[in-house]
Amino acid sequence: MSDSTLLIERFGFTVHVTLNRPESRNAMSLFMLTELDALFDSLQDDRSVRAVVIRGCNGHFCAGGDIKDMANARAKAMAATTDATSSFYELNRAFGRVMLRANELPQVLITVLEGAVLGGGFGLACVSDVGIAAHNAQFGMPETSLGVIPAQIAPFVVQRIGLTQARRLALLGERFDGAEAVRLGIAHFLAQDAGDIEKLLNDVLNKVKRCAPEANRNTKALMHRVGKVEMEKLLDTAALEFAAAVQSAEGTEGTVAFVQKRPPSWAQ
Repeated sequence: MSDSTLLIERFGFTVHVTLNRPESRNAMSLFMLTELDALFDSLQDDRSVRAVVIRGCNGHFCAGGDIKDMANARAKAMAATTDATSSFYELNRAFGRVMLRANELPQVLITVLEGAVLGGGFGLACVSDVGIAAHNAQFGMPETSLGVIPAQIAPFVVQRIGLTQARRLALLGERFDGAEAVRLGIAHFLAQDAGDIEKLLNDVLNKVKRCAPEANRNTKALMHRVGKVEMEKLLDTAALEFAAAVQSAEGTEGTVAFVQKRPPSWAQ
């Protein structure tokens, strides 16, 4: 659709998603959140898609949440002479639901982090499986400097980089570049220019291609259960999943390909 906030393209086993609100440095509006949620829903059971790449248009990843949406929620509440709490709650939770869907997406989620990577964009970077950061990108959690809190992203930031560093970033509202993002573990690869970004992205996708699709999905799901399921039970379940994987079509093909010294079918 022409009024869509997302540009979506399919290349082989990869879906490329471009956040497309250049007038606001790709800030996340409520409509963009709705579109992202619908996209993630459509990808949930699509086994032909093995990787999802999210980036922003015009040299910026995402500048956070759309302040205009918050202002509109306040204006509507005042016009209706009602408490604005429910409007702000729903707006904030809509973002949290998208973060959770992105975090648990069964495909490999790759973010290309350029320009502004702030607030909600910072949160989205923290739920990706692989992050590629431009050296001059600007990362940060500016919420407290605006008098609000990073309510829906803070838990994911803590999971990503640990409580100590997350507290420093959130409570000081610090801005930092791509090299620091890689050092902290927010991103994994550092790019010096646009050509470097494309090379790194191609390398990452080639590595995804070498991994069995169903094995990747199950491995990601297993990792997400760590800390949520008692360890003994988790290991029991994982052993059963391993036994099933060994006997599966992928497990058989992987073993045969290794013995025959050839790439497995999914890597060709």
